[in-house]
This record gives sequence, C-alpha cells and structure tokens, in this order.
Amino acid sequence: MVNQSSPVGFLLLGFSEHPGLERVLFVVVLTSYLLTLVGNTLIILLSVLDPRLHSPMYFFLSNLSFLDLCFTTSFIPQMLVNLWGPKTISFLGCFIQLFIFLSLGTTECILLTVMAFDRYVAVCQPLHYATIMHRRLCQQLAAVAWVLGLAQSIVQTPPTLRLPFCPHQQIDDFLCEVPSLIRLSCGDTTYNEMQLAVSSVIFVVVPLSLILVSYCAIAQAVLRINSAQAWKKTLGTCSSHLMVVTIFYSSVIAVYLQPKNPYAQQRGKFFGLFYAVGTPSLNPLIYTLRNKEVKRAFRRLLGKEGDSRET
Repeated sequence: MVNQSSPVGFLLLGFSEHPGLERVLFVVVLTSYLLTLVGNTLIILLSVLDPRLHSPMYFFLSNLSFLDLCFTTSFIPQMLVNLWGPKTISFLGCFIQLFIFLSLGTTECILLTVMAFDRYVAVCQPLHYATIMHRRLCQQLAAVAWVLGLAQSIVQTPPTLRLPFCPHQQIDDFLCEVPSLIRLSCGDTTYNEMQLAVSSVIFVVVPLSLILVSYCAIAQAVLRINSAQAWKKTLGTCSSHLMVVTIFYSSVIAVYLQPKNPYAQQRGKFFGLFYAVGTPSLNPLIYTLRNKEVKRAFRRLLGKEGDSRET
C-alpha cells in the first residue's frame, strides 16, 4: 500500500530497538551539543574580536563554526526529545530538517575544499599569499559554498518528500535524511537514487578529490623544505584541517556511499550519528587544542597573556 498524499508526520525509529542505549545516547548527544555550542561560539568570537586572527584561514574557520552551530541546532533538539520521549516529527518539521541538513552538509563539503585551497596557497605560494587570498576573494569563495549548498537542497528536497511513502510512515533513522526517506518509499525511487548518486559524486567525491590534490601539492612542497622549523610550522598549519577533513569525509562516505544490506544500514545509522553530532563538536577541539594562535587569542581575551608572551 502507498500513501498518495502528503503524510501528517513520521515516526523516527532511531535506536528504539535498544531502549537502554537511548538513555546513554541522550547524555552523549546533549554533551556533544553543549561542546559544539561553546566551542564554535568561542572560535567565532575570537576570529571577530582578535585582530591577529583576521586572516583568510580564520575567516573560513569562523564560517565553518557558524555552519556547525546552525547544522546541529536544526536537528539535535528534536533528537533529544525523541530519545527521551515521543519519536514523532511533523511533515513540515521533516521538510525543514531535511532542507537545512542537505544545505549545510553540502556547504561544509565545499567549505572544507576552499580551506584546503587556502592551505595550498599558504604553503606553495607563500610570497603571493596575501595578494591571492585577498578579502574579496575569501568572501566570494565563502558565498559560493553557501549558495551551492542552498541550491543543492532546493533541487533535492522537494523530489524526496514527494515520494509515495508507505502507510506505516516509520523512518528507520534518527532524523529525516535522503537515504532513509528513499527506503520508506513504496514506489519507484529510481530517479531519487540517481539524483542521490549524482549529488554524492558532485558534492562529496569531487571536493574530496580536490582536497587530496591540494595536499599532494602541499606534500611535495614540504619535502623540498630543508629547515626543520619550517617543516614543523607547515605541518602545524595543515594538520588540524587535514584531521577535520579525515573525520568528516570518513563518516560521510560511510553514510552516503554504503552498500545496500541490513548490516550496512544499521552500521550507517551509527556513522550518521557520529557525522551529525560528533564532528561538529570535535572541530573546535581540534582547532583550539592543536593551534597556538587560537590558544593565545583565548588567553588575550581573558586578559591572561600579554602581547609579547609565547606559549
């Protein structure tokens, strides 16, 4: 049987088959969300208030932090409610959640690619860095990332929610995502699956390939450096971004490019949880704990470090 009209709402199954696990996940998700709010807000404040962080790298980092704040706020409050109580979501709520999730997820893929390009120019063209990565170009690159994310969501969200859904309206996931909504359909999903595959190639595989090309060029430049101090400085500027890219794309690939079988579907649910909840909370930790400039800026903000003091 197929529901030909738009459903009133959906039932998000999440991890309902493991009630004990849901209580643990509630604490984990809430803690991760609080870390995300505090960490990313701190990075934005430091990037805006500290003149020494007024550089392309921190401009893109503040964009990433703002994106993570919006991304997590779009679904984590609903997830916390579902983990503790009713597991329903309205059709409108599902539409909004899917639209924001797709838009911001795509924007992050492109923004991480832009950040890789910034690191490439900084390492491979250091003498021309200020000329190439001028303020206007940075703003344009950031705008392209946000606009492409919005366009991708506009293209993919309506066809997904126009699918003929099965009457039980049970989404085997903890939020409204394209793969889980496709699985809920009782009709022909060939077009939607092709659309998902094409968008995955364009917004996941292509950006990741560009990032890898950038880091191959960076690696070649690093190997030509004779100074140990320069080696350390170069690796320090790239390691945080490379770590974020590795964590982000590993989880994205596990969610969107997994094979179709029950085991992969169940495993993908946990990878999806890590992608949606874990990575936004880890990003600020990676960039603050491994970045002396950010730590010094934080101490200056607290008034505990003079301008000349080094960590």
